[in-house]
Amino acid sequence: MLRTVGNIFLCNFNRAGILSVFSIKMPFHNGEADEITCAMESLSLPVIKPRGCLKLYNSLTRKKEIFIPRHGNQVNWYICGPTVYDAAHMGHARSYISFDILRRVLQHYFGYDVLFVMNVTDIDDKIIVRARQRHLFQNYLDSAPSVEKMMRDVKSALEMYKKKFETEPNVDKKAMLLGQIQKVETVVQQAKNDSDKEEYCKNLANNASEVLSQWLDSKLGNTITDHSIFDSLARHFEQDFDLDMAALNVLPPDVVTRVSEYIPEVVAFVDGLVKRGFAYEVQGSVYFDTVTFGRTDGHRYGRLLPEAVQDTSLLVEGEGELSLGDENQARQKRFSGDFALWKASKPGEPAWPSPWGPGRPGWHIECSAMASAICGEQLDVHAGGFDLKFPHHDNELAQSEAYHGHAPWVRYFLHAGTLRIQGLKMSKSLKNFVTIKQALQQYTSRQIRLLFLMHNWAEPLDYSPQTMEKALHFERICQQFSRTVAHYLRRYFSRGKAGSYAKLTADELRLLQALQTCKQAVHDALCDSVDTRTALEHIRELIGHVNVYLDSSSAVPNCLLLRNSAIYVNHMLKLFGAAGSDADEIGFGDKGDVNSDCANESLLMPCLNALADFREVVRSEAKIHGVQALLKECDRIRDEILPNMGVLLEDRKGHTVVKLVDPETLAREREQKVRLEKERLAEKEKKEAQSAAKKAEKERLQRMPASELFRRQVDKYSEFDERGIPTHGADGELLNDKKTEDS
Repeated sequence: MLRTVGNIFLCNFNRAGILSVFSIKMPFHNGEADEITCAMESLSLPVIKPRGCLKLYNSLTRKKEIFIPRHGNQVNWYICGPTVYDAAHMGHARSYISFDILRRVLQHYFGYDVLFVMNVTDIDDKIIVRARQRHLFQNYLDSAPSVEKMMRDVKSALEMYKKKFETEPNVDKKAMLLGQIQKVETVVQQAKNDSDKEEYCKNLANNASEVLSQWLDSKLGNTITDHSIFDSLARHFEQDFDLDMAALNVLPPDVVTRVSEYIPEVVAFVDGLVKRGFAYEVQGSVYFDTVTFGRTDGHRYGRLLPEAVQDTSLLVEGEGELSLGDENQARQKRFSGDFALWKASKPGEPAWPSPWGPGRPGWHIECSAMASAICGEQLDVHAGGFDLKFPHHDNELAQSEAYHGHAPWVRYFLHAGTLRIQGLKMSKSLKNFVTIKQALQQYTSRQIRLLFLMHNWAEPLDYSPQTMEKALHFERICQQFSRTVAHYLRRYFSRGKAGSYAKLTADELRLLQALQTCKQAVHDALCDSVDTRTALEHIRELIGHVNVYLDSSSAVPNCLLLRNSAIYVNHMLKLFGAAGSDADEIGFGDKGDVNSDCANESLLMPCLNALADFREVVRSEAKIHGVQALLKECDRIRDEILPNMGVLLEDRKGHTVVKLVDPETLAREREQKVRLEKERLAEKEKKEAQSAAKKAEKERLQRMPASELFRRQVDKYSEFDERGIPTHGADGELLNDKKTEDS
C-alpha cells in the first residue's frame, strides 16, 4: 500500500549567498523508499536581503572570484617572506601590512581558520655576497693598513667600480654607482690637505667601504671557508625584520620556514622533478626544463605574467647576483628560459650534500618545497609583492605543478600593489629609500596602517607627506569621535538608570538607520575583495552622522545609540589592526600601537568634570558682567594649561566636553602639524621658484633673436637659411612657410 508521508522543505544558502529551497516529496511503499523526486523552487524574500559573499582579486585569472577554500573553513595561506640581508624598507611594509589586513579580515570578520605560513630566505646570492664583503672589509680594517696602502687599494677599487659603471645597463643602478665614485674621489683628493693620517684613514674607510668591499670580494671572496658568516648575517637581519613587523603591529605567522632548515625537502623535491622528466643535471647543477613543461598537456609556463616570459633581464635577475655574466652557466642550459633548481657551489659559497654534488638551492625551488612540506599539494592562498610575479612566482607554479602533477597549485594568487615615494620608484640612487625604522620616526604604526587601509591593497600606493596627511586627518576624526562619545557616556550613561533607555526621537531613528546602513555597506565593501578604502569611507560617514546628531540638539543625547555606534567603529578599526582597545570599549587609543587608555581615568574624570562645570559658570558670569580678564583666563586654561596635562576641553552649546588624551600624543600631533606646515611651505616655495625660473626663461627666449632661437631647437629643425630661419625639419623634410609660422 502506498502511503505519502508529505513534503520536506530544505533551505540552504549557497556559497554565492543565494537562498535556495528544496521541496522533497517522499512517498513510501511497505516502509521502504520507493522514489524520491526533488524540485528546486526559487523563493523571494522581500524583507531580508541575502548578505554578499567574499570575493578576492586573483592574479591568476586577473579578476575577482568567489573565495572557496579547498577544505571548507580551513585556509592554507603561504606568503613569501624576506630575503634577510639588509634592513626592511617601506616596500616590505606595503606587502606585509596589506596582507596582515587581509588575514585579519578573513580570520576575524569572515571567520576562516587560517594557517599562515611565511618563509625566510636565509640562503641566497645577496646574502652570500653581503656576508663575504662585510667579513673581508672588517678583516681589512683589522689589519691596520697604512695610509699609502689604503690609497693604492682604494684607487684600484675605483678602477674596478668605474668598469662596472660603464657596463651597467640599469639607469637607476648606474646613477647609484656614479654617486659612489664621486663620493670616493672627493675624499681621495682631500688627502693632500689632511695632516692627520689616522683620521684621514678612518674617513676614507667610511666613505669607500662600498667600493673597497666589492673589490676585496672580487679578489678574496673565493677564499672564504667559514660558512658561519652567512648564517650570522641572516640571523641578524631576520631578527631585525621581526622587530620591524612587531613595531608595525603585523601579526606573527603561524609557521616560519627557513631555507637552511629544509635542505632535505628541497633535495627531494628537485630529485622528484628530475625523475619526472622536468629537470636535468649539468656539472652538479640542476635546471628546470621550461620547454618540456610547456609542451606537457595541462601545463603552461608563465601563467601569471606571460608577457614577461621573453624578458631576458628579468630571467637573468631571477638567477641571482652570483650568476651574472656566467657564460658557462648559460651554455649549460638547454633553453635560455630554464632556471636553476640546484646550484653547484663554487669556492667561497655555502654547500650542502646532494645526489649531484655539493651545492645549494636555487631561489624559486625553496618556496615550492617548503610550502608543500607544510600545506600539502595545493595552496588556497599564495601572497607576495607585485614584483615577484615573474619570474619567481611563475617559476614556483611551474615546478610545483610539474612535481604534484596537477594544476593549479595555487587557488588564489594575491599580489600587493607597488609602493612609490612621492610618485617615484623607491631607489637608493634617487635618495628616496625609506626604511621602516625611518618611517616610524616620523609616523606611528597606526598612521602608516591607516594610509594603507585608505588604498586598495592590490593597486599602487604613493607614500608622501600629502597622502600621509590624509591618514593623519582620518586618525584625528576617529580620535575626536571616540573622545566625544566617551565624554557623553561618562556624564550621562549608566545601565542601572532607566533614563538611559529613552524612546528614540526622529533624529535618533535617522542615526540608527545610518548605523545599520553603514554596517551593510562595510560588509559589502569587505566582500568586494576586502575593499578597505570604501569601508573606511562609510565609517567616516557614520562618524559624520553622529556629529550632526550631537550638534543638532542641546538635550541629553541617546547614550546607548552613541555607545553602539562607537563600539562598531572601534570594533572595525581594531579588526583592521588600527585600534588597540578591546572590542567592547570605545577608546580608539592615542599612541597608535597599544591600548593607551588612562588607568586612572575613573579617578580623574570626576575632578575634571567638576573643573569644567566650574569654568562654565565662571565664563557665563564673566560674559554677563563683561569681565574680559576672566574670559581670557578661562581660554588660557583650555588652550595652554590643560592640554599639557593631557586634557582637552571643547566648549559646546550649554556644556563643556571633557576629553582625556595622552600628553605625548598631543605633543606629537603638534610636531606633525608644524612639520607638515613647513613641508607645505617648502613645496610652495619650490613651485614658486620653478614658476619664476620658467617665466624668466620664457622672457629670455622672447628677447633672443629668432635666428638663434630656432638653431637651439635641434629636435625640430636640421637646416637653416642665411637668416637663421629653419628650412628643414629634424627628419630632413623640407618645411613650408606655414609650418615655420606654426612653430
